Amino acid sequence: MDLNTITDVVRRPLDRPGVQWRDGDAWLAGGTWLFSVPQPSLRRLVDLTALGWDALVPSEAGLRIGATCTIRELYELAPHSDWLAAPLLTTSCEAFLSSFKVWNSATVGGNICMALPAGPMITMTVALEATYTLWATDGSQRTVDAADFVTGDHENILAPGEILRHIDIPVDALRKCHTHRRFTLTRLGRSTMFVVGTRTPGTGDLTLTVTAGTTRPVRLSFATSPDAETLRGRIDALPDDVWFDDPNGSPEHRHHLATHFAEEIRVELG
Repeated sequence: MDLNTITDVVRRPLDRPGVQWRDGDAWLAGGTWLFSVPQPSLRRLVDLTALGWDALVPSEAGLRIGATCTIRELYELAPHSDWLAAPLLTTSCEAFLSSFKVWNSATVGGNICMALPAGPMITMTVALEATYTLWATDGSQRTVDAADFVTGDHENILAPGEILRHIDIPVDALRKCHTHRRFTLTRLGRSTMFVVGTRTPGTGDLTLTVTAGTTRPVRLSFATSPDAETLRGRIDALPDDVWFDDPNGSPEHRHHLATHFAEEIRVELG
């Protein structure tokens, strides 16, 4: 879609592009959502891809994902052999309701910052206990837990002009056992519910991440594997307004799916 309100594109931004931010600006990376709908409030685009940020940096500490890393680049990552949870990276890429053209353009950071309930990069990073590094317009930065970034449907904690720079997934999370359950109304449809379970090898702990059916990601952690009643009680105790409501499923339906999938995951990882 042509954005007929745009009067300027910054193709070579400063290394810290936030200092150039002004009202009416938008960060441009993949642009797959940006160019899909009218943007009447925008006047200028700032091209982040020109900064040449590293897409993927594996290390002994874990995996750093640049915000401009494309879904294709993440999908093609060759992980370390002891990263038991690495298949979740490809599973999350495959959860995109998109064509190969979108995969080649859409970015990990863009999907996270959209803050949509079904954003699979949100599911992946919250389940793998990632942190996000955010750059402010004054040159400062802060690091936040992935689970705290999205606050609601299409809502997050970014301040005006603040930018997601990179995502860090710790190696301890990548070495965890994991399994997942995902429900869609059609085979290639939008996620109605996406639940991920992880467990540290040699322990009885359990972490459940519930997304897509909730307005924000929900992480439930247990030091020891809970029984069925305890697990169900934690899900039932979630506030009513956390369950998402749209044509893909009612809050009641999503609550049921979360309870059902969580119990399957508990048994499988137990």
